[in-house]
Amino acid sequence: MSSENQVAEQPSDNNVTELNNTPPIQEQIANWKDSLPDDLKSEKALDSIQDISGLAKSYIHAQKMIGTDKIPVPNKYATDEDWQMVYDKLGRPKSADEYQFQLKDNSNIDENALKGFKETAHKNGLLPNQAEAIMNFYNDMTQNYIDDLNSKSEQARMNAQQSLKKEWGAAYDNKLKNAHTIASKYLNNEFAFLTLSDGTKIGDHPEFIKAFANIANDLGEDKLVSAQGPQYMTPAELDKQIAQLQQPGSAYWNKNHPGHALAVQEVQDLLALKHNSV
Repeated sequence: MSSENQVAEQPSDNNVTELNNTPPIQEQIANWKDSLPDDLKSEKALDSIQDISGLAKSYIHAQKMIGTDKIPVPNKYATDEDWQMVYDKLGRPKSADEYQFQLKDNSNIDENALKGFKETAHKNGLLPNQAEAIMNFYNDMTQNYIDDLNSKSEQARMNAQQSLKKEWGAAYDNKLKNAHTIASKYLNNEFAFLTLSDGTKIGDHPEFIKAFANIANDLGEDKLVSAQGPQYMTPAELDKQIAQLQQPGSAYWNKNHPGHALAVQEVQDLLALKHNSV
């Protein structure tokens, strides 16, 4: 073997310079867009792609999407008809009547309101599950409001009852009956069921009841059609009667007065009535 064949070929100075100026492979990949034409470098679709691997993944994904049923997203220039086509492709029912809702047994939704909601849902492209979710939310919200209102109304009625019983004592039943008699005769019954902001029905409000009880009292017992049974006095009326019997110089204080015993007995009876009515 000759010595010429044993000596390795040495690179020239030009080749060494060229190798030294070649960027590392990582830098070549990082700057992969530099090899693209200028019109492609500025393409917005490539902004999210950082390297060759990302470009390959994007291409594979695009190939897989070919042939699938795609729904174009309308832009700001889209017409109402464009949106209607999108709603249909997404699965909107063909007509508003095709919406079916599984409403709860305690649902308070009016049939006309339900029909109007279906028409609005269809016009705005709601899918069946979306429309039903909104309907159930509205129904639950309405029912919770009604339950809360009824609870407040019942509590207000009980508070009014306790207040009037404390004020009227044994006369409570009679005065309440007389108040109802006058109210039903001169007032529309529906008015009594109107609800105030605190949940109290007007007919249950103590001031309303007292007002009609006072009217009944002013009209007189003989003018009340259904005011039957014994008449009772309130604690305040009992106190007034007792004070009259115990006036200074009255028979109650004079043991020698022929009406002394009767006056004392009457005061005792009135005190017993007051005690029992409280």
